[in-house]
Amino acid sequence: MPPTQTPDLIQLAPDCHVPVIWKPSSRARRLSLRIDPRRQAVSVTLPSGLSTAQAVQFLKIQKHWITKRLTALQQAPAFLPGRTIPIEGKPHTIVHHPTARGGVWIEAEQICVSGAEEFISRRITDFLKKHARQILGQELRAQAQMSGLRPTRLDIRDTSSRWGSCSSSGRIMLSWRLVMAPNSIRHYLIAHELAHLRHMNHAPAFWRLVDQLTPHRHHAEAWLKHHGSALLGAH
Repeated sequence: MPPTQTPDLIQLAPDCHVPVIWKPSSRARRLSLRIDPRRQAVSVTLPSGLSTAQAVQFLKIQKHWITKRLTALQQAPAFLPGRTIPIEGKPHTIVHHPTARGGVWIEAEQICVSGAEEFISRRITDFLKKHARQILGQELRAQAQMSGLRPTRLDIRDTSSRWGSCSSSGRIMLSWRLVMAPNSIRHYLIAHELAHLRHMNHAPAFWRLVDQLTPHRHHAEAWLKHHGSALLGAH
C-alpha cells in the first residue's frame, strides 16, 4: 500500500475513530507509532509482511495512548486573534491591529499583529522563527562556552516529531517551536544536543554528561511528556 496523503479514518472502538497515516517500509523491522502534530493523526510505520489489518489490531490495543495524545493536540496553541500562546514559557495574548504598521511586535505581554487577518498565523510563525534564532542562538553559545563543547553550526528548523538533533560533523539542529517552552526546558534540550558532541549515543556516559551540563533533565522530560505534543502542534 503506498503512503496516503490524506489520513484514513480508522475505527478503534464503536465511539472512537482516529486518523491514520500509513507509512510502509521495507527497512523497518517492527511496527511503530508516532503522533503527527501538524496533521493531528497517528503515523504508522508498517514493515514488510505485516498487513494493515494486523496493524489496526495493534492500534486498538494502543487506543488509550493514541486518544490521550490526540486529545492533548487539541490544546495546541493557535495563532489566532484573542488566543494565548507562550513565548519563552510566558503567556502572550494575540491582538490584531489591522491598520497598524510594523508586522509583529511584543508589547505588555501581547503579541501585536498588523495587516489582514488571513495572514496572522503566517506572520506570527515567521516572527517566532526569527525570535527563536536569536534566543536559541544566544543560549547555545552561552552553554557551549560554559561546557567547552563547541558545535560547528546551529540550524533552526520546523520539525514535527523532534526538538533537536546533532550530526557527526557537530551541527546542531533545534526546532523553532522550542522558543515557546520555559527556560528550564530549553536549557535541558540544548544540553542534550551539546552532550552528543562527545557521545553520539544514549549510553550511560552520555546521560552522566547531560546531568553535568544541566540540573533540569528529569523535570524537562516530564514536562515534555505532558506538554511537548501541544507545542509541536502549534500553528
